[in-house]
Order: sequence, then structure tokens, then C-alpha cells
Amino acid sequence: MKIAVYLIAAVLFFFGFMFVVGAQGAPERFVVGFILFAAGGVLIYLTKVQPQYTEVTHVQKIDLSGDVQLEQMKCASCGGTLDKRNLEVKAGAIFVECPYCGSSYQIEEAPKW
Repeated sequence: MKIAVYLIAAVLFFFGFMFVVGAQGAPERFVVGFILFAAGGVLIYLTKVQPQYTEVTHVQKIDLSGDVQLEQMKCASCGGTLDKRNLEVKAGAIFVECPYCGSSYQIEEAPKW
């Protein structure tokens, strides 16, 4: 895309130069030449100040303290066995979709006190 903009700017500069050189006392040709020069300069300026987009990847790691035991998860509706393929994180909450009954709900952790 930048190459095309630079080529268009070069064409504008060329025609601007031709109008200024060929003005021969005609002020309207002189003005058109400077407008073409300005248009080429604006194109180059806008191409250079265009924001550069970068992709940022955030990795969140959780460090659990103490002894953590993995429990088997069961569906709250039908009691079917669930595994990690049935879990999905949406908007920071963990949702589960049961492959047996098709129900979908958010996992809520019971308080430990």
C-alpha cells in the first residue's frame, strides 16, 4: 500500500513540476503546480505518520499455593462427567457446556469458610 501511495505522490510531484516550469507567466498554471506539489507532500506525510499496529499477546499464569487435588467434575443438570474440553472462558468467567444434556452454565466456586 505504501508503494502505491509513493508512486502517486511521485506522479503528483512530476505534474506539479511540469506545471510550474511550463507556466510561462500564466499564474493559474503556477498555482496548479504548487497545489500538485502540496498534494504529493501531504500524501507522503500521511503515509509516514500512519499508526503502526502491533499485535500484543497477554499470557496469564496462575500459581496455586498448597496441595491442590483435581476433582472429577459433574454436570449440575444431569450428573454427566465433564472434562477440560467442555470448559470455555468468556469475559473472565468459566462456563461449561454439557455434551450429554446440552445445558450451559457458569461454574461458581463455593466459599471455603
